[in-house]
This record gives sequence, structure tokens and C-alpha cells, in this order.
Amino acid sequence: MPEAGFHFAQPWLLLLLLAPLPVWLWLRMSSPREHTERYRAYADKRLLPFLMGRHDLPPRQQWQRFLMWSLLWALLVCAIAGPRWDFRDVQLFRPGSDLVILLDLSRSMDVADINPSRLTRARQEIQDLIENNRHSRLGLIGFATLAHIIAPLTEDGNSLLVLLPALSTNLVELKGSRLTEALARAQQMLAGQPADSSRHLLLVTDGDFGDGNLEEYVKRLTREGVHLHVLGMGTEKGGLVPGKDNTPLRQQDGSPVISRLDEENLKKLAEVGNGIYQRADYRDADTAALLDSIGRVSHAEVVANQKTRIWNERYFWLVGLAMLLVLPLYRRFPRVSLNQETS
Repeated sequence: MPEAGFHFAQPWLLLLLLAPLPVWLWLRMSSPREHTERYRAYADKRLLPFLMGRHDLPPRQQWQRFLMWSLLWALLVCAIAGPRWDFRDVQLFRPGSDLVILLDLSRSMDVADINPSRLTRARQEIQDLIENNRHSRLGLIGFATLAHIIAPLTEDGNSLLVLLPALSTNLVELKGSRLTEALARAQQMLAGQPADSSRHLLLVTDGDFGDGNLEEYVKRLTREGVHLHVLGMGTEKGGLVPGKDNTPLRQQDGSPVISRLDEENLKKLAEVGNGIYQRADYRDADTAALLDSIGRVSHAEVVANQKTRIWNERYFWLVGLAMLLVLPLYRRFPRVSLNQETS
């Protein structure tokens, strides 16, 4: 395959262009020969189409239709073969930092004080972060009372995007929120990474942890060179915590459980963890600030003399042309009344 100029990404698919040939052969062999004496002796010429089950269209129109669909088939086959003729070279680099996202999956993340809910907004924020990330390998841990590694550290952000829609509070059995175990799991993930890579944790939560000596644990991570950033979910006003049947959870005295954003303590954690705190909102400034903070201490290394060539696929030109050819088939034909047919 040439390195430049027009070519197809999958040229072997062009063999599908031969598919209309057996169709043409079948039409040729099944086409009735009305002009023969044997058919005329058997039935009147105008009755033959009904007796032989052939289409009402005359042979010329049938072949015109066959040629039209053959053209459409050829256009679509050429499109899926991947025509392309221009490209851009992108410099390769090694990510200079590792970022483990700690996502709170406790029941309070279902509170709807931010639309549509804290957890839904958290998934949107993580998606924005993954799509705009340029410096870090990413990993994902979900936690409530227990912590679970959802995705190990990887450079493939698309694999994390596939997992995000399935994350919900129903994945955990115990509904408390304990951060210490999640931090320990993240510490294990970061331990095997290159020594010259900066290490970061991003805590996505509404706060209200049941851990003791949490700040001391974060300080120990900081001394090991780990930065803890926090993305707060929720509002100070808070909202009712829903149960499995969407009825509000209640305390032992019968009062409903209200969860509020514990912003003060989350800011302290970010400060102790040598990171930054951001409250999630519908704009991109929160994730941009987090990525900027991580990028400032990142040591992304350009791979010398290594570039990857990204071709610009041009299949859409052929698909657009095929759509234009099909469009007249959807036009409305005028209805013919019975009086016009009989007249």
C-alpha cells in the first residue's frame, strides 16, 4: 500500500464489486422469453407475466433498475473500503503522569440537588476529563464502603469511556462511604509505574466519609509524591437520599436522610494532598483547571523520531452521492383514482 496519494484502507473489500455479476446472471437466466412460439402457444402474450410470476415492469425498466442498484452497491462498497488521499503526521509521546480517578458510588451520589443527579454529573465530568486528557495514563476505582478497581492505568481512554455508563450505586452492596481503602488501592496501582512519572489522584465525591485519621493518610501519600485533587459533587443545600425504590431513606427516628456537599472538609483534603479543589458545574472550567494543574507537573516525553500517520478518511463523499441517488425513490407519486383507471 502506498504511503502517500490515493488508496484504499481495506482494498480487499473491493472484491465485493463482483457481487452484481451473479445477480445479473440470475436475472438473465430467469427472464422469460415471451417471443418464443412455445410460450405463445401456451397462453396469450399479455397473460404471461401473471402466469410466470414476473414483475409488471417491462424488461427495459427492470434492467435500468438493476443498473441503478448496481451503481449504489459499487459506491457503498468503495466507501467501506476506505478511500483516502491526505494525512497528517502526529508526534508520539510518552505520558508523563499517572492519574487514578476515585469515584464515590455511595447512595448519596444519587441525590438530585444537581441535575440530573450527582452521579450522572460525575460521569459527565469524568468523560470530559478523559476526552481532553493529553498528559496522563488513567485508571478508575469505584468505592463506597469497599473499593473496586474498575480499570487499571491505561493510555486507552476509550476503554474507560465504554465503562462509564454502567457505573451506578447499585454496583455496591454496602452503602457507607470510606475513602481509606480506595486510597490504598490507588497507591498499589501507582506503585508499579515509572519512577519519573508524576502521580495524581482525583477524588470525585460529595464528602461525608466515615474514616478516622483520613488527613494523616493523605499526608503520608503526599510525602511519597502523590497529589490528591478533589472534584466536589452537590450543593450546600443538599437533597434527600433516595433508596432502591426511590423513596427517601430515613433515620432511626423517622426523619429523612439529607446529604449535603461537605465542601469545607474536601478543600482541606485537597490542600493537605498538595492538589486543588474544584466544584463540579455544567461548564468545562472545572476539568480544565484539574488537567492544567496535572499538566504543570507532568513530564511528558516526546519519543524522538517517532510519528504516527493519521489518514483522513473520505468515505463520506461516496455515501453522500449514494444518498442523493436514492433520494428520488422516496418522492411521493400521485394517487390514481379508480375513475381514472377505468376511463
